[in-house]
Amino acid sequence: MRLLLSVALATFVGLAAAHGQVYPSRPVTMIVPFPAGGSTDAIARILAERMRVSLGQPVLIENVGGAGGSIGVGRVARAAPDGYTLDVGQWDTHVANGATFPLSYDVVKDFEPVALLSSNPFLILAKKAMPADDLKGLIAWLKANPDKASQAIPTAGSHVAGTLFQKETGTRFAFVPYRGGGPAMQDLVAGQIDLMIIQAAVALPQVRAGAIKAYAVTASSRFPAAPDIPTVDQAGLAGIHISGWFALFAPKATPKTVISKLNAAVVEALADPNVRARLANLGQEIFPREQQMPEVLAAYHTAEIEKWWPIIKAANIKGE
Repeated sequence: MRLLLSVALATFVGLAAAHGQVYPSRPVTMIVPFPAGGSTDAIARILAERMRVSLGQPVLIENVGGAGGSIGVGRVARAAPDGYTLDVGQWDTHVANGATFPLSYDVVKDFEPVALLSSNPFLILAKKAMPADDLKGLIAWLKANPDKASQAIPTAGSHVAGTLFQKETGTRFAFVPYRGGGPAMQDLVAGQIDLMIIQAAVALPQVRAGAIKAYAVTASSRFPAAPDIPTVDQAGLAGIHISGWFALFAPKATPKTVISKLNAAVVEALADPNVRARLANLGQEIFPREQQMPEVLAAYHTAEIEKWWPIIKAANIKGE
């Protein structure tokens, strides 16, 4: 009897101690739902490096690519709600995917918003050997060569942008699925693929190196990180305005105290001059301090879904 009581007491004390541990008491994992080399991966690594200082624990990056990011995001949706598995989400994974893929999770109901991070527009790109030197020339070339070009679609956002581009210009070209922006960019630089429309962060290093052509930015004003690239309106294709954004999410039911601690670590990281400079070099515009709160992300996320889902569904865009 004494032995049983001792075992029971030891078990109770152990559970109580574990329950009372201060978060975080072990490494935190950030799931990047794309392969290494893309914009989400780059941003996550910059953020993780600084957040470990605030949290006092390593923040590990795990790349889980496939199905437009839905495999990695799904893993976070099913993870324990304890703050040790996080999702570096974005417009593609948490807005477009919800309208284009049959998902095993709900992009809103199965997550707790932690913080808005940054945003950037998309760029309309082509391989260096593409004959056209401006957007009007590209459209003319595509019309003269229907079904001969190919566009990489590493994300749902790329697919949405490409479909809208075809609709607005009356052009036809093939879509080629990729697991992420990194592999797609490698093929664009190598000339294995003709076109890509993707978030600027993936493309800027290659654009600056002159390895690919950038025809326009999908925004109403010029992009501070690449002011020489005209807007779609200036280039002769008005109205295709798409901005990609990045945010941090946790599994549903993660305690508010944990969300608060994670948010504080993000806010501190985004205020760091070194982090800001590195994100700016990727063309990222950091959301203002007052917009970095969980409740703001929740409202922003809902508004983006209400804006884009009808457009995506009306265009009958399906995940590949």
